[in-house]
Amino acid sequence: MLPPGKLIMLPLGYILKYPEIASMHKNSVLVTGATGYLGSQLINRLQAETKSGYQIIALDIREVPAKEQLDGVVYYKEDIRSEQMSAIIEKHKVDTVVHLAAIVAASKTMTRKFLEEVEVGGTRNVLDACIKHGVKRFIVTSSGAAYGYHEDNPDWITESDEIRGNYEFAYAYHKRLVEEMLEDYRKNHPTLEQTIFRVGTILGKTTNNQITNMFKMKRQVRVNGAKSPFVFIWDQDLVSILQQSIKTPKTGIYNVAGDGALNIDEIAKLTKNNLLNIPAWLLKSVLFLLNKVGASPYGPEQVRFLQYRPVLLNTKLKNEFGYQPKKTSAEAFNYYLEHKIN
Repeated sequence: MLPPGKLIMLPLGYILKYPEIASMHKNSVLVTGATGYLGSQLINRLQAETKSGYQIIALDIREVPAKEQLDGVVYYKEDIRSEQMSAIIEKHKVDTVVHLAAIVAASKTMTRKFLEEVEVGGTRNVLDACIKHGVKRFIVTSSGAAYGYHEDNPDWITESDEIRGNYEFAYAYHKRLVEEMLEDYRKNHPTLEQTIFRVGTILGKTTNNQITNMFKMKRQVRVNGAKSPFVFIWDQDLVSILQQSIKTPKTGIYNVAGDGALNIDEIAKLTKNNLLNIPAWLLKSVLFLLNKVGASPYGPEQVRFLQYRPVLLNTKLKNEFGYQPKKTSAEAFNYYLEHKIN
């Protein structure tokens, strides 16, 4: 065996005799938001592939208890806004960053300024650390919400359509700001490769969030005249897409959704819930009053979310990135219904 701590040039025959030498330099992958719904699943997948040569760094603002930590994974409890991001990336000679950290459901105590500091400022901090230490690839989950909720949205949105995330929806607007920032970095720092996934609604066995709460209501709300179509992506498809993005040399921007879409009528039929048709003006008035008295976190702007949903076309994902989702939007939704948390 090689003596420890020695850096020497080895002939090919020696490497073939001791194959473990070939794996001494591992591809180093840093995942932010590593304890989240998506991040934890990706870490599990990557950890199962440790023999393929990954060094996995899992970073999140939430701490992972020692008994829950996976062998071969290096864990950090750290804020993406922290100066320590640079030190961590430098220490582990990170090749690839998978940036999943985001605040999907903001609490009442989180101000608009705080959300922007984390989602936009935090992403900038990670990007700057990547540039400083020569990271090769930056992979990020954006959202279909970045296109915005607009009356003139195309029936099917493609990656060439304009990013217009509405200011009134903090999550959509911040995704827009992040993508505008990423465009600037592509121009000014072309050595950092970018892969951006604009993701539709994620569904899986344990999905439980503000969107799935809509599907658990006894009555599905439909704004009069609006079909309110949804595109869904099975969570295991998305994890596979992220895995593939780490391995493949392909970069670019891709919509992520299963084939097809489901409108609110079809969703109501599948959930066996009644469909409640409400005029837009009335729903806005009700939400305004409920929000005013603290009975609902949503205001009248939420009506646009139901009226003008961005419907993602996944042709580029299939034809250029080379991934065919295993489940269609309808199949992902049915899978969720079979396993949903009550």
